[in-house]
Amino acid sequence: MPEQLLQVQNPPPEPSHLPVSLTSLKVHIDYSNALSKEHLSAIQLFRRAACFISTSMLYLRENTLLERKLKKEDVKNRVLGHWGTNPGLILCYAHCTLLTKKNDLDTLFVVGPGHGAPGILACLWLEGSLARFYPQYSMDRKGLHNLCASFCLPTGFPSHVNAETPGSIHEGGELGYALAVAFGAVMDNPDLIIPVVIGDGEAETGPTATAWHGYKFLDPAESGAIIPIIHLNGFKISNRTIYGCMDDLELVSMFSGYGYQVRFVEDLNNLDNDMAASLQWALDEIKAIQKAARGRNPIIKPRWPLIILRTPKGMSGPKECDGEFIEGSFRSHGIPLPSPSTSTSQLAILAAWLDSYHPRELFDNAGKPVPEMLTILPEKEDKRMGQRRECFMAYQPLVVPKWEKYAIKKGTQASCMEIIGELLRDVIAKNPTTFRIWCPDELVSNKLGGTLRDSGRNMQWDVMSRKPRGRVIEILSEHTCQGMLQGYTLTGRTGLFPSYESFMGIIHTMVVQYSKFMKKSLEVSWRGDVPSINYIETSTWARQEHNGFSHQNPSFIGAVLNLKPNIARVYLPPDANCFLSTLAHCLRAKNYVNLMVGSKQFTPVWLSPEEADQHCIAGASVWKFASVDGGVSPDVVLVGIGVEMTMEVLAASALLRQCCPELRVRVVNVTDLMILAPYGVHPHGLSADAFEGLFTPDRAVHFNYHGYPIELKGLLAGRPNTHRITIEGYDEEGTTTTPFDMMLVNRTSRYHVAAAAVRGGSKCNPRVSVNEHQLIAQLMHDAERARKYAYEHGADVPGTYDTPKFD
Repeated sequence: MPEQLLQVQNPPPEPSHLPVSLTSLKVHIDYSNALSKEHLSAIQLFRRAACFISTSMLYLRENTLLERKLKKEDVKNRVLGHWGTNPGLILCYAHCTLLTKKNDLDTLFVVGPGHGAPGILACLWLEGSLARFYPQYSMDRKGLHNLCASFCLPTGFPSHVNAETPGSIHEGGELGYALAVAFGAVMDNPDLIIPVVIGDGEAETGPTATAWHGYKFLDPAESGAIIPIIHLNGFKISNRTIYGCMDDLELVSMFSGYGYQVRFVEDLNNLDNDMAASLQWALDEIKAIQKAARGRNPIIKPRWPLIILRTPKGMSGPKECDGEFIEGSFRSHGIPLPSPSTSTSQLAILAAWLDSYHPRELFDNAGKPVPEMLTILPEKEDKRMGQRRECFMAYQPLVVPKWEKYAIKKGTQASCMEIIGELLRDVIAKNPTTFRIWCPDELVSNKLGGTLRDSGRNMQWDVMSRKPRGRVIEILSEHTCQGMLQGYTLTGRTGLFPSYESFMGIIHTMVVQYSKFMKKSLEVSWRGDVPSINYIETSTWARQEHNGFSHQNPSFIGAVLNLKPNIARVYLPPDANCFLSTLAHCLRAKNYVNLMVGSKQFTPVWLSPEEADQHCIAGASVWKFASVDGGVSPDVVLVGIGVEMTMEVLAASALLRQCCPELRVRVVNVTDLMILAPYGVHPHGLSADAFEGLFTPDRAVHFNYHGYPIELKGLLAGRPNTHRITIEGYDEEGTTTTPFDMMLVNRTSRYHVAAAAVRGGSKCNPRVSVNEHQLIAQLMHDAERARKYAYEHGADVPGTYDTPKFD
């Protein structure tokens, strides 16, 4: 049985066994006459008009204002989109618009049920925001026809809220992220209010479940606030929701424990007054909390307002079709009437549905909305939720200190993370309201503790972490970190997300959704720049000192590589100075997804600040100091990509000088991974001449790569003579072992690199080929001895991580 069999429409939840006394936790207010007669009439007209428009968008290609009898030919050939959530979204949008006007608010509207695009687009058309950004959607008959007829066509808006939608800061296709995005957007925006609608299906997702704790990380003295509205209509695609099966006592108990005051909006006979009064109550509660905090008398553990809106799914739509319930059931989720262009009975239902909104009362003879409904709109257009600058023109550049002052002397050893922690500490100091760090409880472990010295953590429920202007949020939910970072970034501020390498993959699909938003954003003329979104991977598989196989996973690199080339950037700086240069660049960059991969352990500093700067600008270079004769006329090219991989390449080069001095080795380091892509495939891709200049036209090339080898094979596809290239990288081998054993089991050790060099060099150098077998046998013997030592002593051979010498 693929679908649930419903006995009634809009079935209520079964009662729980919780004590009735918990009812006292519910917020009760007098809402009987919350709206004036004029506002009540206007908001009902607005809602009817928006519901009519959203229905017309779903179904009609002609006769979009229903100015004559509906015909089958008026219906679209393919009816696409979703209906069920639209009436509730329209209700919320209309009332938040009026709330904004009455209180002169700065308001953004975040939509969790992104598939409710028709409802949001209808509201945006009515408030004039579509016409501002898209002249073809003018506020008249022609503009409305263009909007409705082109919906879900390549020439129009898609079925989900996205970057093309004015007012949006959230890609609405993948559910779960709206709440965290809203929290991030209000941080350091003290005057901003964001009503965020969470569908009860979306509320079942893991990201949403944790994001409810966002208020615990929000200081009301410095930040705005959200008004969470759970749209509880009871159904998903084909069955009931969890929240739809929870009674009021269960819901109010859960959210009270989370730190909320819960107000139920469910009086269907007086819904507009109920909603208007509840939103005003929520705003008043927020203002009281903010006033106390900003008056230096903060309320400890304040209870923030939350609204639960109970309405039937598909409210105001068809009640039944072909003997099945529509309104108040899962059948209203998508397209309630699937075949009106071929079914006479469905066409009649569609006509009656559209006519039930009385469109002739909503639009004048020119197809313009009647003036009365527009009285709920703020007079200033930039106060309307589709036209707030925070969502499309809010970029605030960072003040980034000159990184050279933090540089480390060449020839010493340093932790990349410790050194950049000092730079980040000063970035925080110079940008007290435009920079934050999100991290899943790993900053100190990742040796980034310097960021906490002056700023501290921001966790309002922890007496130890309430320091004013705390710039660091640590919550053990990668999803929440990513969601808040997205909201902060898309409203113009810069953030950073450092994490254990192995767990960045948790946010893979979130980053994909973000990149889709950015792709469309860059294609829309009216959206301005935003800061790049920045990630640091450390505690990498190559140097897991105490964790095992579960913590060895560099797959997030591949996730970023698969994004659109004009957005994706992956950097693997080989030392602390290069990491400083790279980080400073990424913090200044705009519109990218930047991934930086580095080590927290002490490793050699190969380059001076000047050399590091030149190397990072180029993206790759020949390291002459580690090459034979400066890299001229090599027999083989050895390439290191990543801190530990580079260490092993240089150790191999030093080793070969002793055991095979006749082999001419060129050492190349790649810090910008994207330069390997063919010219024209990625903006950073090397030209054919530049690629040959680094890697020669015909000599063997061996890559020692931090990530999965297949990623590099993809980047190099299209380059000529790839048969001469060999690649080693993480091969999904590991356990709790020594760092050098990880190199050995994945064939990335200096012995394996040296063996690859001998094999490659022997193809063109007879003095090497004559000893090839003996040399490789000895190298593999030395590798096995190193492994036995690690197993016997629980540590690597002394001196393994000393800086190689090339004197």
